[in-house]
Formats: sequence, C-alpha cells, structure tokens
Amino acid sequence: MKYGLLTYTGQHTYNVGDYVQSLAARQYLPKVDLLMNREKLGEYKGDPIKLIANGWWTHNIHHWVPSEAIDPLFVSFHMNNTAAPFMLSEKGIAYLKKHAPIGCRDKFTAQILNEKGIEAYFTGCLTLTLDNYKVDDSLRGDDIYIVDPFYNYPNSSDITANLKNAARGVVSGDIFNLGKINKTLKKIIDPELLKSANYVTQVLPEGKQTDEEKFAYAEDCLKKYAKAKLVITSRIHAALPCLAMGTPVIFMNAFNSFVDTCRFDGILELFNRVDVADDGSWTTNFDLKGKINKDTMVTNYGLHTKLAEPLKEKCRAFIASEKNAEK
Repeated sequence: MKYGLLTYTGQHTYNVGDYVQSLAARQYLPKVDLLMNREKLGEYKGDPIKLIANGWWTHNIHHWVPSEAIDPLFVSFHMNNTAAPFMLSEKGIAYLKKHAPIGCRDKFTAQILNEKGIEAYFTGCLTLTLDNYKVDDSLRGDDIYIVDPFYNYPNSSDITANLKNAARGVVSGDIFNLGKINKTLKKIIDPELLKSANYVTQVLPEGKQTDEEKFAYAEDCLKKYAKAKLVITSRIHAALPCLAMGTPVIFMNAFNSFVDTCRFDGILELFNRVDVADDGSWTTNFDLKGKINKDTMVTNYGLHTKLAEPLKEKCRAFIASEKNAEK
C-alpha cells in the first residue's frame, strides 16, 4: 500500500500551520510515497493510497470530493462555514457518509455534519499529538516567542499585496487601523518583553520555497517552541503543539467573525488566554497581575491529553489495519 501526505497551495502566501498539521500526520505513516495537494485530490488517478485527511477543507471546492483511489482517515477535520454549503452537496454528503465516522477538529464541524445525517464526532486537532518534539526541561532556555499576535487585525502586508486589497482596505477603513496590532500589544505586554522577545511568523510568501523547505521551516518552528520559556501567539497551530510539547503558552484571542470562531469551538478552553473585546478591553482566564512580562509564568491546563491519546490510537489503528491485511 502507498501512503500520501497533504501539502497545500496558497495564492500570495502560505500558512506554515498547514505544514505543522501534516507533520502531525506524518509521524504515523510508515513511509511517504507521495505528497498530495489538498486542493487537487479530486484529480488523483494513481494507485490506491492511504491518506490521513486532517486540517482545513477546502479552498478549491471544484476538486471536492477526493478520488476514489484515496483511502482517507478523516480525523481533526475542519469544514469552514464558508465552504460547507458547497461541500455538503448530495455528492459530498454521500462521500462523507461512506467514510464516516468523521473525526472533527472542532465541535462546529461535527454539528453541521451530524445535521446532514453524517456520523461525526469531536476529536480536537492532530497537532495535539506532536509530543514527539518534546524535549527534556533541562534543555528549555529563556527564549520567549511572540508568534503572529492579533494577525486578524489589519496589517500592511495584506493591504499592500495588490490594488484590490488596497482598495478594499480603504473602503473598510482597515487602512486607517494599521497600528492596531502594536497598540493592543502595548496594552497587554510589558515594553521590555516586546523589545527582547523573539518574533516568528507562520505566514510566508508562496512560490519561494519547495514543499520540502516548507516542512523544514515548520519543523524549525516546532523545535524553537519546544525549548521556549513561553510562547505568546494567536496561531492555533503554534499554541496546540506547545500544549503537546509541554511549553507554556498564552493564546491571544481577538477573533470575532464566525469564520474564525467556528474553528475554535471546543479548542479555546484548552488554553491560557488573553481575550480582547472589540472595544480593546481585555481579560484573562489565568491569574495575571499587570502586563505579561519576562517573568510571567503560566501552567498549561493539561486538558489536551484527553483528546491526544484517542487521536493517536485512531491513527495507529488506521495504519495497522493495512499492515494486518498485508500479512
């Protein structure tokens, strides 16, 4: 049997978090015979191949559903509300019923599938099983990483990407709020820490790296987080792996659109969080006096383990079923 691993195509940028999710799947595969673009699975015409089908589905609705030659394990599956009306066609529903039960990354996805008569259940994210990157605490340093904080706020790189974005930014008023990220960070994080922290982005230009280089960058991020004293982020695929690796993490939550919040149903409660309201006021669900600084210590709740262990068992059983069939 052949084994596939998901890769991804962006327009102007790509999300490193997608590759982090593929790294989570890769650890269960005995080998990787083929890198398979998530947006082109309907075109596959090769030999039968097994695929752990986790992550966000999908941006190219015209290639949904995947080829019949693909034997998928749907775990940690997210169907965004923007794609659901197209994916849950008669054909799409029949396909998911055929491969049910569908393990869903969030409770929203499980709910909309169940409403269509598709057996589905909440699994959480496969990145919660990335404890294979965990290091001994003796190797943990003093580095604090700030990873794409409040990336949903207006930012210059998005608005200046092309004329259409610039025009949209003027009409929406986003172009006048380009300082919102820094302004909000200064409210919550001590100036000394803002100056001394290590900054990482998980969104990079598309077309400048091969898939192998993208996987290498994603691994480099995980190795940094594994040794960190603290990670502060608005990226769930930085925060969730930190839970798996035992790295203290604070999730900066300022998401208010349903496109975003539907992704987090069942996940947000796993984190120590800073929740920022639309008016800029903020609260925490952990004890914090003053601002976050270099001495701020948080303890992860450990709630992720109840999700991680069943996910591991599910993926191992998926691979073992083929090995047993070959005997």
